[in-house]
Amino acid sequence: MSEKNAPDKPTAPARDQPGDKVALLIIDMMNPFDFDGADKLLPKARRAAEAILKLRAQADAGGVPVVYVNDNFGEWHSEKSRLVDRAHDGLASELAPRESDYFIIKPQFSAFYATNLAVLLPKLGVRRLVLTGVATDICVLFTAADAHMRDYALWVPEDAVAAESDERAAGALAIIRAHMGGETAPVCELSLTGWQRRLADDAPR
Repeated sequence: MSEKNAPDKPTAPARDQPGDKVALLIIDMMNPFDFDGADKLLPKARRAAEAILKLRAQADAGGVPVVYVNDNFGEWHSEKSRLVDRAHDGLASELAPRESDYFIIKPQFSAFYATNLAVLLPKLGVRRLVLTGVATDICVLFTAADAHMRDYALWVPEDAVAAESDERAAGALAIIRAHMGGETAPVCELSLTGWQRRLADDAPR
């Protein structure tokens, strides 16, 4: 495994079997927003960042791991520090990864494709994922589909994700609800602990 593809974080606790723990994924928010359509996406990403920060604070309080999964934006020799340095100033200053966070670089849309996320999550005992970031109808949706096929429970808060098109975002969230059994309630209506209680209440007895 290439060193550049390893999660930028101390070795995970030794846990071989997945459990029912939660992880918060922050997708592609360390982003320069210098592409076509970024002028439409950036204001929505800023609003999503507010909800993501609330979730990150809840994750910290509950001992929930935070995993940044970020596109390499075509820079195949890139690393965490370079991606953060290239990120939009406002988002980088508010939402930059901390030393305690995991950081994984992906080459394509899904956070699972050609990364070691599928190895890291079971090591952490994670079977429940909160997906946040950009774009709702592309990288978030592809990640949700791959997670669903791996039997992860999903929450994709509609106010913690963003897309250029509101219509495509709504369509992606509808797919996640209808075909992946995902929760899409916003952070302003549901907390991490509230979602976990909801899953426990719905679990077969």
